[in-house]
This record gives sequence, C-alpha cells and structure tokens, in this order.
Amino acid sequence: MTEPNAAPHSERDPAATTDANETETETRDQEKEDHKPRDSHGWDGKLRIDKMTLADEPRDPHAEVVSDAELSDDEGPPPEQLAADEDLLDDMPEDEDDIELVHCKISDMTSLRLERFKQIKRLCLRQNRIESISIPSDAASTLTEIDLYDNLIAHTKGLDAFTELTSLDLSFNKIKHIKRLNHLTKLQDLYFVQNKISTIENLEGLSNLRQIELGANRVRDIAGLETLTGLEELWLGKNKITEIKGLDTLANLKILSIQSNRLRAITGLEKLVNLEELHISHNLLTDLSGLENNVNLEVIDISANPIEHLTGLKTLSHLKEFWASNCKFSNFDEIKEQLGDKEKLETVYFEGNPLQRSSPVLYRNKLLFSLPKTIKQIDATYVQPVKTV
Repeated sequence: MTEPNAAPHSERDPAATTDANETETETRDQEKEDHKPRDSHGWDGKLRIDKMTLADEPRDPHAEVVSDAELSDDEGPPPEQLAADEDLLDDMPEDEDDIELVHCKISDMTSLRLERFKQIKRLCLRQNRIESISIPSDAASTLTEIDLYDNLIAHTKGLDAFTELTSLDLSFNKIKHIKRLNHLTKLQDLYFVQNKISTIENLEGLSNLRQIELGANRVRDIAGLETLTGLEELWLGKNKITEIKGLDTLANLKILSIQSNRLRAITGLEKLVNLEELHISHNLLTDLSGLENNVNLEVIDISANPIEHLTGLKTLSHLKEFWASNCKFSNFDEIKEQLGDKEKLETVYFEGNPLQRSSPVLYRNKLLFSLPKTIKQIDATYVQPVKTV
C-alpha cells in the first residue's frame, strides 16, 4: 500500500548555513564590542597598527629606516603668509632711524619700500631669505650700519653708494670672494663669519677698519691685510691656516684669534708689541716659543694643544689669564717657574692635563702653592690664595 505523499524533503544549503552562523557570530561580537568601555571619542584604549604599515618596514636589520618628518607642538601652527614684505613696516613711523626685522622670511628687500625712511641709520635684516642686497641709494647719506647676518647672499653687490657705513655684517651667507668694498673708507667693523671665502683680498683703502672677522671660512694663507694699519682685532678661527705671517704692519693689533687651525708653531708675532690677547687653542703646537716680544699680553689661550712643557712666558709680566686646558702638562715646578712671579695673574685653566688627572684631589692646592697670591680662579672654581704663616 502506498503511503500518502509526505511533505517534500528540503535539504539545507551548506553555504547558507555557514553564512547564517557567521552572521549570528558577528552579531554577538558586535554586542560585546558595544558594551566595552570607551572614552568620549569612542576609543577603547587599544593601539592598532595597520598591516600595510608593518609591511613597509625594511626586512634588512641594517637597512636605514627613513622616518617621516615629525611635527613638534613647540613649533606651533604654520606662520601666516604675508601678501608682500612691505606689510612688515606699515606700522613703523617714517622718521624711524633703526629698522630691525629678524626671522621674517623676507626675500625681496625692494618690497620693503625702505625709501620711505629718510633718517634710517641702522638696518638689521638678520635670518631672512635675502639673496641680493637692494637698498635705496637715498639712504646712503644716513645709513651707518647694515646687518644681513644669516641670509642667502652670494655677492657683495649693491653697496656702491653707502660710503658712510661704519659696520657691515655679512656673516653666515654664501659669499666666496671679498669684492666691491674698497670705497667704504669709514668702515670700522667688518664681519664675514661662516662664508666660503678662501682668500683675504680687496681690502685696500679700509684704513679705518678696527676689526675684521673671518672665522669659519676656507682661508689657508694670511695675506691681504698689510694696509689695515689701524686694525685692533683679527678673528681667523676655524680655517685651514698652517702659518702665522703677513701681520708685521699691524702694529695696533690687540686681539688675535686663530684657534682651530693647523698651526704647528708660533711665528710672525715679533712686531705685534701691542698684542693683549692671543687665542690659539685647538692647533698642533708643541711649545710656546715665539712670544718673547709680546710683553703686553694679558690673555693667552693655548687649550687643546699637545704641549708637554711650559716655557716661553718669563717676559710676560702683564699676564692676567692663562688658559691651558687639555694639554699635556705634568710638572707643577714648571708652572711655578713660568707663572709664579706674575703679579697680575688672576685666572688659570689646567683641567684635563696629566697634572690634574693624576692627582684630582690635591691638584688645586698644588696649583695654589705654585701660583702668585693674586690668583682668584682655577678652572671654573673661585679660590682664595693660600695663607702663609
């Protein structure tokens, strides 16, 4: 007997079953996720790193990892972009004689419309983006000081009319040659620090120059200074100079700074009888001979030279400060012999020498017994002279 037709048998689709299970699981997970504690911005406190970010890391442990530029909160928001540089001077009265705009991203001096200022004496545009000097010639009769420190200037053009200048600062620029300055006969202070100058030249006619700074350039030879007979300060530190020469005519020179060069001996100073300060640290000196005629020396800095024996100071009765850190001095008797009779000596530096490293506890007292009673400072420490009974 045939059974009545049963309800048709429906087979479940495996894929449909799987999708249903996954949907149910996702729903439960979402419910759990919704109940997790979060802050006001919806963050659950977990730091998640995108997989693509990890994949970008170099696999080679020695490979250089180049990081994106970091922004510091200290730097603040990007600076406001000015429509034109003249906006910087709109509020300045036209009778102003001292104009100073530092770190203002100025690139075009003509846009400042400086011709408005008929009484300008000093112009300071430090730390800007100026590539060429462009100052209205109307200001030539009053302008005495120009400061263009830390710009992008490559040539000393645009100064033909400014014969009243007494101070010119072109430090931290891109100047390779000293040119077009001979007519500035009233110039007293000239600064060319941290440029690309390799030759000292074209300074004839600057007989009133009081100081010139050429530190941190590429100078190898001291030359071209013979006509600067009024020079009192010469700064030549951090160059490539191997010999002191060409200074015989500078009888008025009081300060010579020539540290961080390649000097192996002190020469060429015989005629500098008025020299008061000699800064010659960080060279390759092995002795102090050559100072016998410089009897007016008050300050000597010979730090960081490989000098083992202290000599050559007997004639320097005016010495007030003697800096000799990180040399190779080891003998206290030599110090007493060379410095013990200096009645004006107040400051000495001998730290970093073998005589200090070998006896750090007794070092200062030993120095006090070797130095005159006028001594007030040893290294960075103020001291009182030893009282003798």
